[in-house]
Amino acid sequence: MSDNPQVTQPPFDAAEYLKTLTSRPGVYQMIDAEGVVLYVGKAKNLKKRVSSYFRKTGLTSKTTVMVAQIAAIETTVTHTENEALILENNLIKALMPRYNILLRDDKSYPYLLISADAFPRLSVHRGAKRVPGKYFGPYPSAGAVRESLSLLQKLFPVRQCEDSYYQNRSRPCLQYQIKRCTAPCVGLISAEDYQKDVQHTVMFLEGKNQQVMDELSQQMQEASVALKFEQAAAIRDKIIALRRVQERQYVSSMQGDLDVLAAIVRDGMAVVEVCFIRGGRNLGSKSYFPKGSADSSPEALLAAFIPQYYLGKDVPAEILLSHEADDLNLLQSVLQSESGHKVSLRKPQRGHATRWLKMALTNADISLSQRLSSRANLLQRFEALQEALELDELPKRLECFDISHTRGEKTVASCVVFGLEGAIKSDYRKFNIEGITPGDDYAAMNQALTRRFTRLQNGEGKRPDLLLIDGGKGQIREAQEVLAELNLSDLPILGIAKGPERRPGEETLFLVGRAGEVTLAADSPALHLLQQVRDEAHRFAITGHRQRRAKARQTSSLEDIPGLGPKRRQKILQQFGGLQEVKRAGVEDLARVEGISESLARKIYDVFHADAPH
Repeated sequence: MSDNPQVTQPPFDAAEYLKTLTSRPGVYQMIDAEGVVLYVGKAKNLKKRVSSYFRKTGLTSKTTVMVAQIAAIETTVTHTENEALILENNLIKALMPRYNILLRDDKSYPYLLISADAFPRLSVHRGAKRVPGKYFGPYPSAGAVRESLSLLQKLFPVRQCEDSYYQNRSRPCLQYQIKRCTAPCVGLISAEDYQKDVQHTVMFLEGKNQQVMDELSQQMQEASVALKFEQAAAIRDKIIALRRVQERQYVSSMQGDLDVLAAIVRDGMAVVEVCFIRGGRNLGSKSYFPKGSADSSPEALLAAFIPQYYLGKDVPAEILLSHEADDLNLLQSVLQSESGHKVSLRKPQRGHATRWLKMALTNADISLSQRLSSRANLLQRFEALQEALELDELPKRLECFDISHTRGEKTVASCVVFGLEGAIKSDYRKFNIEGITPGDDYAAMNQALTRRFTRLQNGEGKRPDLLLIDGGKGQIREAQEVLAELNLSDLPILGIAKGPERRPGEETLFLVGRAGEVTLAADSPALHLLQQVRDEAHRFAITGHRQRRAKARQTSSLEDIPGLGPKRRQKILQQFGGLQEVKRAGVEDLARVEGISESLARKIYDVFHADAPH
């Protein structure tokens, strides 16, 4: 009989709870029996909104499953619906609830910056805009920024070099020789002429191409009248280059900056395509595949996406939408309040805007088709693996373990996880292995598996459908012993041992419970999946080991010696020329260093000669 009988929690009494619920605006959190937040939502009227989850009909299957898990609901009353939207967004980002639509955002987008120096620099900028100057963007990727920098350098040779490099030049660099810079560092261009290039760069980035060409045409005529034909020819080449750029890329007459958001939901997957339009020019686009959005409408998807994406960031004056998002007026009001300027959210019906929207929808459709195709290919691999291993059910979660060390030093075990959606990097784990004989891979595997599956038995993490071990029969035996001890013997184990030449396609596979080896053809989709997972586990283990080894080597053995402070450490290392020579030194040699007593010298010596007789 168990010493700790489980207490069955009474089911959530929705009717009783709703009796006392306020009708004011606010945020609600739905919580399961283990205290995990399932869903965060906002409401203009909390009582009305929360009550809608407990009606008898009209709920989606996803909502029905979620409601069945509710053990408690917590609410936070706010003054306004705007305030509720902001709080909802903050809670979603902090808690990452399972049933919310979740946007996995990237690091900050890059901008182009023209500094406020006497001879301004054109450069890429990320993060807070603390550097004085003019910012242009954001750009969807570093590649888009580099393309713009390269183009601008050909059109208007504004310097792009670091300030430290610029300030220490005594002669022009190679950029001047290839006509990508006018060498302001050594005074080969006047401040006035340099500012013209800077101004044209600004105008170009603002989409004022025609004005730039008009000014250049005027300058070309003036140079011709003054018989400065070489200068006139250089200006003519700039005008030609500008016209070619304009021909190559559609530039609309719409003024200002705008984003275009196109949402598509299809075949159990959803995408939001964000196109960046600045100064009438398309800077590129980026695809997002929010989690938990497969059952959403495009309108609901955009309503969830917009606050997560824009709150806390720069917001353009206009955002074009493929569908009229739910709570459109609320979203617009909050973005205006948070950004401090007018923001228009609309679905365009005519004009240039519809051309941008059509382009965004096309990109979204292509991105979604590619993702669906990739997912279908991955599913085919999982199905082939099920067939090859004769498993009763499709293995939807694979975990693979690998060990990495250098001659036994700083051993690290890796655990990588793959599902039907591909690598699940949030579930990856590294284990720093301690207390084993250096180089004992079997003991290392045993320790990693024990730690991982003890946590599973304690309710942490998810159970895999198939356990992959990068190794041969010895490592498999360790896995069997660990799982047997933890009462997990029913978990299938597959060992992947490298062939004699360690070439892909020559792996030896051992499935616990099946006699002999598992043979898969070199072109088998199942083998390709196993190789992909195994290689990822190997990469992750090596990365973890190198990080641990580097950290250990950055910490000198001398730092752990009592009485040997930073100044004495520096002095002794200087005297002996490095740590290796300190290790070789005797007690008398060490005691000759100024500030090192004989007793301290003995302590230093003992650190490197622990087994030597005193």
